[in-house]
Amino acid sequence: MGIKVLQPGMLATIQDLGRYGLQKFGVIVGGAMDSISLRIANLLIGNSEGEGALEVTLYGTTLLFETDELIAITGGNLQPTIDGKEAPMWRPLFIQKGSVLKFNIAISGCRAYVSFSGGIQVPKVMSSKSTYIRAGIGGFQGRKLLKNDVFELDRRSELGEDLFKQLKKEPTPLSWSADYTSFVTFKKTQTIRFIRGSEYQHFDEESLKKFLSTPYTITTHSDRMGYRLEGEAIQLKEPFELLSEGVTFGTIQVPSNGKPIILMADRQTTGGYPKIAQVIAADLPSLAQMQANGRVYFKEVTLEEAQLALIQQERKLKELAFGLRLKRL
Repeated sequence: MGIKVLQPGMLATIQDLGRYGLQKFGVIVGGAMDSISLRIANLLIGNSEGEGALEVTLYGTTLLFETDELIAITGGNLQPTIDGKEAPMWRPLFIQKGSVLKFNIAISGCRAYVSFSGGIQVPKVMSSKSTYIRAGIGGFQGRKLLKNDVFELDRRSELGEDLFKQLKKEPTPLSWSADYTSFVTFKKTQTIRFIRGSEYQHFDEESLKKFLSTPYTITTHSDRMGYRLEGEAIQLKEPFELLSEGVTFGTIQVPSNGKPIILMADRQTTGGYPKIAQVIAADLPSLAQMQANGRVYFKEVTLEEAQLALIQQERKLKELAFGLRLKRL
């Protein structure tokens, strides 16, 4: 008895915050594309922030609950419904046995997160539950969820159990929800901040002006590994040889065709294309929620500004966690 997949939708995988310390062996970090939405989903129901949750992409994922459960839904608005009725987001939800949770077509953002109180019961691979499909590791048998899959849940924490009993006794959805607006945005056109990449100075002046002033469109040839961009081509001052170097989530590489690629959660561990920029960590969740055909403007900031933005984001998340604890006292 657990959660049964009636329809897998476009793509549904189990993700947490990724597997760290292994890139030197060629193992990617992976993890949730929008880590903030995953962390908030877990905080809402008494899980640890990094517990594994379900990442649902764009549309169609449908789940049958074979037992009473406590969940939270965050991230993009994929029009979730429970037994055909609109499901509230960004708050704890009691789900009755036999209920069906369905995600329809995304109207804002492109990835929703479903956290389950207690967490999803799957083995950790290299200290993480995250699914890395290309290597076939982590998550549910190392792959995306398929029709008729059933996954079990672990035991709820003391906090989660108290909240479960409270909502089971009074199953009316809570009147409050977590304020996510200072953490992640879901606009179709966004300004994404960056710091200079290690080869920034190798691009010609005209190309740098284009990069800073014209929009780039996320193409349909984009996925968890990288976002391919269409827009003004960027050129080097002159060709030069570059050894493969370490890359990370948000690294912006420019291949020979001049069209930038933003590396995302499932990026490789090294890359040999010139790196024009690095998206700041605080903007990665919003970038991860952008759909194909979304437009990106780039804005340069200093390293100090990037660090301050991340510190402020983490401080606000701690404040949110503290506020959630107060609501349960």
